[in-house]
Amino acid sequence: MNEWHIQSRAHACEACARPFVDRQPYHTLLFDEKQDFRRQDVCPECWQKQLRGEGHARTDFLSYWQGVYEAPPAVSEVIQKETAETLLRKLIELNDPHYAAAGYILAVMLERKRILKVKEQIIRDGRRTFIYEQPKTGDVFTIADPDLHLDQLEAVQRDVAMLLEQGLNPPPPAAEAAPVAEAVNPVAEPLAAPPTAAPAPAD
Repeated sequence: MNEWHIQSRAHACEACARPFVDRQPYHTLLFDEKQDFRRQDVCPECWQKQLRGEGHARTDFLSYWQGVYEAPPAVSEVIQKETAETLLRKLIELNDPHYAAAGYILAVMLERKRILKVKEQIIRDGRRTFIYEQPKTGDVFTIADPDLHLDQLEAVQRDVAMLLEQGLNPPPPAAEAAPVAEAVNPVAEPLAAPPTAAPAPAD
């Protein structure tokens, strides 16, 4: 199962295909597909008729919550400054285990700022996994707990601060220093004069 994952909110009901309108309530169900989690977004009518109606009540979902659909905003200028949320999205897309601890810390930061909300905590294969939702966009984030120890937190927090400051593509390093041999002898010896050409043989 993917330890990191983002699932975007649907823009239409998955049962009747009717588009959601701004500020419309909707229902989200999360299913455990063994290899991954799958979300399903449905309108209130389909929730009542197909999922909660008589003889149709579903119990096979892992988690459930209700949200309010917000129409996506108009395309704006590209965000120049790295934020905790944009960085977390990039790390999840990268899917590099090296950044697992940093991604977890970013998710906790966003939860404390109330940008992400915990919808579910799941224990699977002996590991704790958090299901977060970004209420404004409706995106669902799946973040595995890397089980950090106290003596690891400081180093991870430094990594996160550096990532927020420099991003995933830090500026290229400065020009390399002079070779060690030259640095050891800062006063260079004068170069020997180039050899003179041998006199031409007499005729």
